Amino acid sequence: MHEGKYVFAQVMEFLPRHDFDRCVERYQGDRNVKQFPCRDQFLAMVFGQLSGRESLRDTATCLSAHRSKLYHLGFHGAVAKTTLSRSNEKRDWRIYRDLAQLLIPEAQKQYVEDPDIAADLSGACYAIDSTSIELCLSLFRWAPYMDTKGAVKLHLLLDLRGSIPTFFDMTDGKVHDVHFLDKVIYEQDAFYVMDRGYVDFGRLHAIHRAGALFVTREKDKLSFKRRYSNPVDRTTGIMCDQIIFLTGKGTSKKYPDTLRRIKYYDEETAQEYVYLTNNFSVSAVSIALLYKNRWKIELFFKWIKQHLKVKVFWGRSENAVKTQICIALCAYLLVAILKKKLGIGRSIYEILQILSVSLLDKTPLFTLLSGGGLQNMGDGFQNTLPGLGF
Repeated sequence: MHEGKYVFAQVMEFLPRHDFDRCVERYQGDRNVKQFPCRDQFLAMVFGQLSGRESLRDTATCLSAHRSKLYHLGFHGAVAKTTLSRSNEKRDWRIYRDLAQLLIPEAQKQYVEDPDIAADLSGACYAIDSTSIELCLSLFRWAPYMDTKGAVKLHLLLDLRGSIPTFFDMTDGKVHDVHFLDKVIYEQDAFYVMDRGYVDFGRLHAIHRAGALFVTREKDKLSFKRRYSNPVDRTTGIMCDQIIFLTGKGTSKKYPDTLRRIKYYDEETAQEYVYLTNNFSVSAVSIALLYKNRWKIELFFKWIKQHLKVKVFWGRSENAVKTQICIALCAYLLVAILKKKLGIGRSIYEILQILSVSLLDKTPLFTLLSGGGLQNMGDGFQNTLPGLGF
């Protein structure tokens, strides 16, 4: 079926063309464009990211060196650095944000059969966090953060089954993480796991009223009273499992219902952790395990910065930066989708490693990606958390 097709062209077959065209039309991305449509812009950016290019000039030079192959890679014509740069600066970044939001349900569908985190955690489980990407303030004046630094902040909701980003937002570095909670649409009976930077009892109670579940860590000096203590098996690391209510003057008004407080001792880190949740039926051990899996989102941020070129930006305007981040997320989602659709057993990290040196080969994708294990896995990042599933 794919005999004679370049690997990059095979990867792009997983991009839904009709959905892409709808996103372009919604923001009139190709209005008055004759030679370099949005699809070419997207292809060039994805090619640069998947092949590990360091800049727009690097990407354009590489594509120009293979000018005779561009048509077969899906391009309408040559790719010039200035044209690509101008496209990133001027074309609405929301085209690629909307494209990512369309790829997300498809990726989630592919991973729905992945094993649950624990036997009594059968619903959807999401992690919420953000990462700040520092910018030079003299070049990126639209993103103030500190007196001498700029930053753009990526807020993310990550499906822990398959490590699939399901919703994201971008702000300047000064916006507090907790405001992202106001933009999330909560699923009934789904778990939302977040660190204590998101502890705002008014917002947590809004999650509770929506019928969703949350797990977070207790802040220091929390005022509460114990109503009941559940029996615990200390050999599992659970030190206490309490039903509590808040007694602070402000917190008791913001969260008038009872909470569950779990203290857990982690032998690996030799540290105690105290969790708060509005779930009273799942075992305390599963709550601790669920919070431990929250680190998948930290690893996702580290991984995408290392391998999808969002740490060094290829444009200076707000539109160019957001375009690059959105297309990086699209590239990740496309690889996640093809991994499942082709039944590839490798991690996404391994797939990206192979694709980076094979985009201009003509080997069928399944044959290329389903071979023996790689001998040198670099920094071993994918093994940081057992069962991560990247």
